Amino acid sequence: MGELEDAVMTRVWQWNRPVTVREVLEDLQQERSIAYTTVMTVMDNLHQKGWVRREVSGRAYRYTAVSTRAAYSAALMNEAWSKSDNPAAALVAFFGMMSAEQREALSDAVRVVQRDTPEHGGEEAREESGEGRAAEGEAGAGR
Repeated sequence: MGELEDAVMTRVWQWNRPVTVREVLEDLQQERSIAYTTVMTVMDNLHQKGWVRREVSGRAYRYTAVSTRAAYSAALMNEAWSKSDNPAAALVAFFGMMSAEQREALSDAVRVVQRDTPEHGGEEAREESGEGRAAEGEAGAGR
């Protein structure tokens, strides 16, 4: 994603609702001078790339993000990692660049994935212990 595409997507993700070109334009114009047609082209490009969907609303389109910023970030990391000729070394180098807070977040994320993955004793172990049924009950209580 280019710099302007990222600026547009940042707004779409932050607002978390269908947006028009005009809304994005007015917000971007608080930071820079930019033309309506430029924003319209960027949003059309994002639609063509599959990052936003659009629906006709009167004489304009309303654009909605197809996925979250977290999913986009994950896709970028996966793409970069998969292109490495030595994935383990790439991960070690990446982890070495992380702050203590980022390493803590990584550690938390690994625990979540391991807990929820059957091959790591996740769902199956939780089901056997009854924990899975209790968690389902808790989730269902909010319905």
